Amino acid sequence: MDNCLFCRVASGEIASDVVYEDDAVVAFNDVNPKAPIHILVIPREHIATLNDLDDGHIDLVGRLYLVARDIAREQGFAEAGYRTVINCNRQAGQSVFHLHLHLLAGRLMGWPPG
Repeated sequence: MDNCLFCRVASGEIASDVVYEDDAVVAFNDVNPKAPIHILVIPREHIATLNDLDDGHIDLVGRLYLVARDIAREQGFAEAGYRTVINCNRQAGQSVFHLHLHLLAGRLMGWPPG
């Protein structure tokens, strides 16, 4: 999608603070962090929301979570704890319509969220 911000980040057209990338996934530091550590993990494939996933995306969605786990381990906050969040549509707080997983850490997370 030519006008999708995260597609442009994934392609390298827009510079970002990338912490991980492979052929299917890119992870980068959020420019508007909500926690001391706030990393976005996105698929390179444009998928607007969770509602747009199909059975062919099972491995990709699992990959997003495994990448988040690996980043948490590599950056040393896995044992202290972290939160992963995927928002779906505006009422849930999704503002960029390209599927993305928020990886949040570095502070005590309240419950319930939101």
